[in-house]
Amino acid sequence: MPESVVLDLPDLAATAALGRRIGERLGPGAVVGLVGTLGAGKTYLTRAIAEGLGVPDGRVVTSPTFVLIQEYDGRIPVYHFDVYRLADAGAFLDLGATEYLGGDGVCLIEWADRVQGWLPEDTLWVELEITGPESRRVHLSGQTSLPGAIGDSSSTSTPSP
Repeated sequence: MPESVVLDLPDLAATAALGRRIGERLGPGAVVGLVGTLGAGKTYLTRAIAEGLGVPDGRVVTSPTFVLIQEYDGRIPVYHFDVYRLADAGAFLDLGATEYLGGDGVCLIEWADRVQGWLPEDTLWVELEITGPESRRVHLSGQTSLPGAIGDSSSTSTPSP
């Protein structure tokens, strides 16, 4: 059964802390699908996840909107996709996505809802919702124990039915 947790994050520091917690818990083959409107903080959260994965300087993590994929060295490889500009899900496959998914690194995919049908069943879904200038509501869900484990370490978590 899928797990689901909702977190209310009051500021950028809380968002960064959540990202680092997520990154610390990910292992080889993990896939994180990030969803949210423009400006919701997908790249900001991705930067913090990369830091949690051991990328030494999170400032190198930028939106790969025009290059579509960027790779970073951490304790395990980090593959950062942005599928916003892809014409269709087939273009995602043309990037060689299947070679990355389930590989030896972690895939962080912005706008993942656009390629949802091609992502593994155990993808960790992170949906960001803007609630204020710096505050966000984050919905974590997936066929994994990660949402609950991440939510348990936050005093702002609310389990979802």
